[in-house]
Amino acid sequence: MQSITECYRKVSKDCFKFIKSQETSKEKFKNKEKMIKSFLIPISFWINNRTNKSKPYLIGLAGGQGTGKTTISSILRIILTKYFKLNVFKISIDDLYKTRKDRIKLSKKIHPLLMTRGVPGTHDINFIFDLLKKIKGKRFNQQRLPKFNKAIDDRLKRKSWYLVKKVPDVIIFEGWCVGARAEKDITLKKSINSLERTEDKNLRWRKYVNAQLQTKYKKLFSKLDCLLFLKAGNFKLLQSWRLKQEALLKLNSKNKANSKIMSKNEVLTFMQTYQRVTQNMFKFAPKYSSIVLNLNRNHQIKSIKYN
Repeated sequence: MQSITECYRKVSKDCFKFIKSQETSKEKFKNKEKMIKSFLIPISFWINNRTNKSKPYLIGLAGGQGTGKTTISSILRIILTKYFKLNVFKISIDDLYKTRKDRIKLSKKIHPLLMTRGVPGTHDINFIFDLLKKIKGKRFNQQRLPKFNKAIDDRLKRKSWYLVKKVPDVIIFEGWCVGARAEKDITLKKSINSLERTEDKNLRWRKYVNAQLQTKYKKLFSKLDCLLFLKAGNFKLLQSWRLKQEALLKLNSKNKANSKIMSKNEVLTFMQTYQRVTQNMFKFAPKYSSIVLNLNRNHQIKSIKYN
């Protein structure tokens, strides 16, 4: 307990500063002391005990849209960096989205729904494979990885990308579908929402997404050393949280004229593209995740299960 208290004393100021940057006048974080002290610091000790200076420890952090992946992964990075003195690189699978130009090509070649970013198959995961390959080499120089801007629905220019200057001790790879597994072909046949019924009658889109999970994404996720899963109560909760996220994006967007920020109906339609994989993760991810963080209706961690 003493070391947890000492850790809290050293990191709390930086953690609160980060949390404040994520708050709005209407949306304030509640119980932040408990979140840090009771849950995120113990997880950081768990991670630190598993790190090995000879190679980076690769953490997958998954959870449906709006579950707070960015906040939790950012706080974990603060604790691991400040208290444990680890070199941590954090990236979201969202940063690896294919460019608009590439998604237009994909939508013409395979299915129009692939224009919409999100599902497996709309990322360029070769960037992570390249990073992991280069890190293994004796002479790691430096590597750039893309950054994606959701407000313009496209990748930022190369000068704004992440720059990994030296081999990290820990890599936090977060994203809504990180660690997702393919489903059986037979369950693909039944449509689960109006989007699938009307836009994917021949199952071409969902079969393509599932095939991506069976192949390239499976290979990538097999490289994870552990998986942390943020578990929300149900899909409806995720929809309400995602709507709040879009409102925040709108608030923070400088260039409103060229903005690709969505209306309420657009968000709900957009989330239908995520629904199948998300619900599959609700069902199965708690069984194969290293740590499950159960969230309450107010977005807060209510309990943690170490598997």
